[in-house]
Amino acid sequence: MRHKHGYRKLGRTSSHRKALLKNLSIALITSGKIETTLPKAKELQSYFEKLLTKARTNDSMAHRLVFSHLQHKESVKKLVKEIAPKYVGKNGGYTRIIKTRVRTGDAAPMAFIELV
Repeated sequence: MRHKHGYRKLGRTSSHRKALLKNLSIALITSGKIETTLPKAKELQSYFEKLLTKARTNDSMAHRLVFSHLQHKESVKKLVKEIAPKYVGKNGGYTRIIKTRVRTGDAAPMAFIELV
């Protein structure tokens, strides 16, 4: 049973899952919209919105925390300087998931995740 279990394992170890979410977040920051499987998109939405909430504050410690999660200078700079100021007056709901198709190889449900 998965009662009270707070996240999806996505068939990966914890370190692999962290790396996956980090790389998907960097891709979302650089391109603004990515296509992935629906469970990955739902997990990324939770992870990314928490990062963006931290990046919205004008606190250098929060920016260091975001960098410690992403470890990518260009994407952190873009997140803090360009993306985060757009959402200063908004409480959550920074991303949107759009279900698109079923992948032909393994019938996995696919979805776009994009910045609103």
